[in-house]
Amino acid sequence: MIPLFSLKAATAADALWIAELRAVVLREDLERLGRYDSVRVRQRFLDGFDPELTQLILVDGEVVGSIAVRPAPDVQWIEHFYLDPAWQGRGLGGAVLSESMRRHADERPFRLNVLAGSPAQRLYLRHGFTVESQDPVDVFMVAPGGAKQGS
Repeated sequence: MIPLFSLKAATAADALWIAELRAVVLREDLERLGRYDSVRVRQRFLDGFDPELTQLILVDGEVVGSIAVRPAPDVQWIEHFYLDPAWQGRGLGGAVLSESMRRHADERPFRLNVLAGSPAQRLYLRHGFTVESQDPVDVFMVAPGGAKQGS
């Protein structure tokens, strides 16, 4: 059963704990790719964090992750989508992704990038994303805008 969740606006005060969650979530993939740097993984998030675009993911009142949708003129970028590892693999990520795409649906496609070899790529494929390009580190994916995506 997919856990019930809610989304709530992030604030500037959420930056440090989201940066820490990012470091935990990405560590295994970054180490596998030979790219883990404990300072850089946090700083890259802090440099791009915009609380006005970021939603916190809550289950039973507990914050368990984050997701951001950053609009651009011709695309909407899904960024900073991190779930506490204890909540991964339960359908929560798919439900949050579907809800976020539904809330932001318009004619613009959605884009994101995921680390090469990351299990998260399967989640995105299930929700209508296709591989647009890739390099040894990143896989760039796109999904059409419009109506509700995924299931």
